[in-house]
Amino acid sequence: MAGILFSPDWICCSAEPNMPIDFYYIPGSAPCRAVLLAAKAVGVELNLKLTDLMAGEHLKPEFIKLNPQHCVPTIDDNGFALWESRAICTYLANQYGGNESLYPKDPKKRAVVDSRLYFDQGTLYQRFAEYYYPVMFGGAPFDEAKLKKLEEAYEYLDKFLDGQDWAAGSEMTLADISLASSVSTAEVNINRLEFRTRFSNKYIAGCWFRSVQIRKCHQLAEKVQEHSAWLR
Repeated sequence: MAGILFSPDWICCSAEPNMPIDFYYIPGSAPCRAVLLAAKAVGVELNLKLTDLMAGEHLKPEFIKLNPQHCVPTIDDNGFALWESRAICTYLANQYGGNESLYPKDPKKRAVVDSRLYFDQGTLYQRFAEYYYPVMFGGAPFDEAKLKKLEEAYEYLDKFLDGQDWAAGSEMTLADISLASSVSTAEVNINRLEFRTRFSNKYIAGCWFRSVQIRKCHQLAEKVQEHSAWLR
């Protein structure tokens, strides 16, 4: 699944927007890939604009004018600029989506989807970033306390999936897209560092791929692929 989430090749055309939406992104970013998946699910064409952060392309005056926070992902929908991946995903569903199940209009169902999106942003993905990025970008040693917090986040996700196939109920929603992007990022990057003994075996081959008691996270990934032709 990680390979699928990394690839933007399946972005297809939609007749909804007047012009393709400019999408500033980097492929290795889970939030960016969540937007790619959401756009595909909604049926919106994205004009992909690879943004080289290492070269400072996000610090150019024209980009800062578009987005004062100079971060990716960012979209420019014919003059309407928006950043923060989960805000972009919900905007695309609200503005162009015909499939209400992705982002239900019912206030209670939508509140659960929003809750899971906020969980991904403020807990699961944040804890992965706090654990992994200092090692990747700063050469810091792995922090055991941060690892425990990340493990706790995976346990929360397991509990959300207990007794149901999807993170926010009986159907796939934007929450599943965002969470699947985050979990696949952790899987790929932890494996890349060959840090498998504890984290990967317990939660990637455990929560995410385990075939014994707790296999809900893996089922989430399988079902996203199985029920979504737009992922293939």
